[in-house]
Amino acid sequence: MRILYVLRTLDPAWGGPVEGHRRMSEAVMTCKNCDLSIEIACSDEPNTDWHSKWQFPVHALGAGGLGKYGYNAKLWRWLNAEITRFDVVVISSIWLFHSFAARAAAIKAKVPYILYVHGALDPWFKKHYPVKHLKKALYWKLIEARVFRDAAAVVFTTEEERLLARNAYHPYVCKERVISYGTASPPDTATNEPQQQFRRAVKGLGESPYLLYLGRLHEKKGIDLLLKSFEVQLPLAETHLVIAGPGESHALQRDARASIAADRIHFIGPVYSDKKWAALRGADALVLPSHAENFGISVAEALGCGVPVLISNKVNIWREVQSTGAGFINNDDLAGTTRSLGQWASLSPDAKSKMRSAARLCFEQHFDIQRGAHELLSLLGAITRRFPVTPRIVSTTSE
Repeated sequence: MRILYVLRTLDPAWGGPVEGHRRMSEAVMTCKNCDLSIEIACSDEPNTDWHSKWQFPVHALGAGGLGKYGYNAKLWRWLNAEITRFDVVVISSIWLFHSFAARAAAIKAKVPYILYVHGALDPWFKKHYPVKHLKKALYWKLIEARVFRDAAAVVFTTEEERLLARNAYHPYVCKERVISYGTASPPDTATNEPQQQFRRAVKGLGESPYLLYLGRLHEKKGIDLLLKSFEVQLPLAETHLVIAGPGESHALQRDARASIAADRIHFIGPVYSDKKWAALRGADALVLPSHAENFGISVAEALGCGVPVLISNKVNIWREVQSTGAGFINNDDLAGTTRSLGQWASLSPDAKSKMRSAARLCFEQHFDIQRGAHELLSLLGAITRRFPVTPRIVSTTSE
């Protein structure tokens, strides 16, 4: 089976969807009963550094023209010329030119496609960007509704995401499918030297315990709530807060400098690969008080490292975390975020140790990417009729 992934970009700064697709595609290729190949089409410039992280041929068609929408005539021409080589297309994300172009080329060539939504229909966006919502409503009626309607499956990564999407725009007609997401098991490490290197790189951190935020710096993530909550939690006087991720941070850093806890708050920018895993492994807990979070790859990665998570009930995998006792869940407001930090601070060392064990168990039960890869391949096999038997996925280790 020949699979084509179509994404706007492979830039890891675009967050969880990019990392999730990379991990999922790698897991898919471990199928033992399947003759598979994967190629990637995107609007990156050729020979971009992050392409080397992908194990598959990457067709980078250049950045195109019209700004955020990502119009790209080269991508359009490439898809129409090459899409017949593939048995199925996986489209990542909506509201962008690449999903419109991939749908048009697939329909013309009679190649089935599936569509990943990645939380783009969460009602938070409608509430906080009403003007943009009106523009999207028009685009939906003209274009996006057809992308949904004609997909062989529209994929949601949680049941919560699927339910939230149904009332975002009308008409809403599609073949819904929930396929679990996740990440590969963290790489093994023989020593804690990477963690020590990370600590040395964060000025002022030393050997102090720290909470970690890991993700894009965006207003929907609730980082402003985290800064305020951290300031008022006096029991956390010995604990530091490390904020890691790409994005605009000037306003957040200004707020942090004005805090009475300024000397314990560290903005370190994006971290990837070994540095990311070192940051996660060394953390006391991961904190994500997001207002809207389709899945939260960083949450799954933390759980895989045996690190408890302090998240809001707007992170769509909160039920799995709660059911296994792998962290604390509260509302996505100041009171809720403050309560999560206070609950963590009040735990005894023994209780924190037990929660770390629960975190790893939660990962194994719900977020190991092998499960999602099996579900995805079963779906693609049914769509293309390529697999007469259920594909078998073998375990692999992460980088």
